[in-house]
Amino acid sequence: MKKIITEESDNLTRLNKFISHNSNYSRREADKLIEEGRVTINNKPVTDMSVKVSEKDIVRIGKKLIKEDKNKMYTVIIYNKPKGELVTKKDPEGRRVIFDSLDKKFKHFIPVGRLDYASEGLVLLTDSVDVANKLMHSNLERIYKLKVNGFITPNVEEAMLHGLTLEDARAGGHEKSKITSMTFEPFIAYQIISNDRKYSKIKVGLSEGKNRELRRFFGHFGLDILDLKRFEFGGISLNNLPTGKSRYLTKDEYKDLRLFLNSDE
Repeated sequence: MKKIITEESDNLTRLNKFISHNSNYSRREADKLIEEGRVTINNKPVTDMSVKVSEKDIVRIGKKLIKEDKNKMYTVIIYNKPKGELVTKKDPEGRRVIFDSLDKKFKHFIPVGRLDYASEGLVLLTDSVDVANKLMHSNLERIYKLKVNGFITPNVEEAMLHGLTLEDARAGGHEKSKITSMTFEPFIAYQIISNDRKYSKIKVGLSEGKNRELRRFFGHFGLDILDLKRFEFGGISLNNLPTGKSRYLTKDEYKDLRLFLNSDE
């Protein structure tokens, strides 16, 4: 009879990760199944969260065999969010949410980050908690086009180039937000499309997605964002996707995503 393997090895995977990667359970759900004693390895019940398994071990949840699928691809879609929708499941105030527009077959999908009510553009959604978490906490470039009500001054450019730390970052934040201070990393890139006293247009690239980050950044300089649209995330672009519509990733986009998920980033 095979033994349950718990020692470190190059080919071992933590049990909850193995389950979540090879089934529809999230890691949190896998933890609960392990805790309840519903998971067996080589026909022995396991309740130890730290256990690791190899590809040779037989893992079951009840009678269901969990097989390793190294080529498993998760489903990811792109949604072109219009202004006036929230990136959430439900809104206590009854405002429209993205799931009111998306097909019902995507109701269990998880948004990768957020765009606020007044913003529009690319939102990635996936049926995998692990994929969502890795994308959300990645340094993949997010590209936006903005329209602000004034000049992009040298002070603004200096902050975009070198970053900015604000003890008071409430300008541009939501009035109910508990976030008061914020550190802004240097922008990956920016391009001033037009610069005028009345309004200016700028294209920016960021490596993070903090709460109303761009609105807070420009708000510090007295600039209100009149329009904000995200059109690219990690090389995945809206292209010609109409507002309010969704699509699946292309084969090439899935290939790039698989490479990213298998990387150490």
